[in-house]
Amino acid sequence: LVGCSTAGEIHDEFVYDNSLAVALVQMEASRVQVATVAVNRDSDAKAAGQALIESLKASDLRGVFVLADGLSINGSDLIAGINSQLPPGVTVTGGLAGDGPHFKTTWVMHNDVISSGMIAAVGFYGERIVLDHGSQGGWDIFGPERLVTRADGPILYELDGKPALELYKTYLGERAAELPAAALLFPLALRNDASDESQIVRTILAIDEAQQSLTFAGNIPEGSRAQLMKANFDRLIDGALGAAEQLDSQQACQGDKLAIAISCVGRRLVLGERTEEELEATLETLPAGTKQIGFYSYGELSPFGSGQCDLHNQTMTLTTISEV
Repeated sequence: LVGCSTAGEIHDEFVYDNSLAVALVQMEASRVQVATVAVNRDSDAKAAGQALIESLKASDLRGVFVLADGLSINGSDLIAGINSQLPPGVTVTGGLAGDGPHFKTTWVMHNDVISSGMIAAVGFYGERIVLDHGSQGGWDIFGPERLVTRADGPILYELDGKPALELYKTYLGERAAELPAAALLFPLALRNDASDESQIVRTILAIDEAQQSLTFAGNIPEGSRAQLMKANFDRLIDGALGAAEQLDSQQACQGDKLAIAISCVGRRLVLGERTEEELEATLETLPAGTKQIGFYSYGELSPFGSGQCDLHNQTMTLTTISEV
């Protein structure tokens, strides 16, 4: 039994709050194994990721689904550790636990243990298990692209040599008075350098007026290129549809297919009463009979670009599990 706290529970095309969404999975020929590790803010998240994969390694490992505390764990470092030990051909997906719009406490559970600072990883084994994935955003870029000139892990201090928070407030205009809550509506798009066509989206978790800094859900590398993003309702829903279309819908399977939908809390805050439209879009695109469960998160884990797993924000990320 594995689960986590959320910013909204997903069941089929509906989203709920303060509820419990559960999927029971029975497999005919495949097996699962769970590994957990406890960390805190001073722990090495990369080492934790390495330890999890080492615990799950086997010749017939086909995929890993990860749930991690959404506030006390550096998601970028966790994924770096996972990728460093991951055998070729093994898929990793998952998400970071949520706490509604509050950002105070998140937790992960395994059987009868519920704890903040926990990471749980489920390994899927066997020749017949199939894990597929899709991930897409749907936000619009605005404002000029700027160079990250000073950052430390997930904390951004300067863009183009200027205080990051000061610049951010300039772009937000009147919405700056609503910080830090308004930050969820204006994430940051990152590129490794000017020649990199792929982007990773990062959500702001906190601001520091004294340091004029922004703290993000993942690392902000110095030397990378950053650009602000804003919501486009229709494109967000199209992004959810696009995530579902990335899946191999023609893959034959025995019995039902389970879809785990992990969408960002920022998307829910933007979509508001239209939130369930993105859940309808994914479910309608998946094969008939697919069961959908999931949650609104503080970060999504899915392969992207290079094929290795990465930490995303502001995306709809889908994982499907079935047997052939």
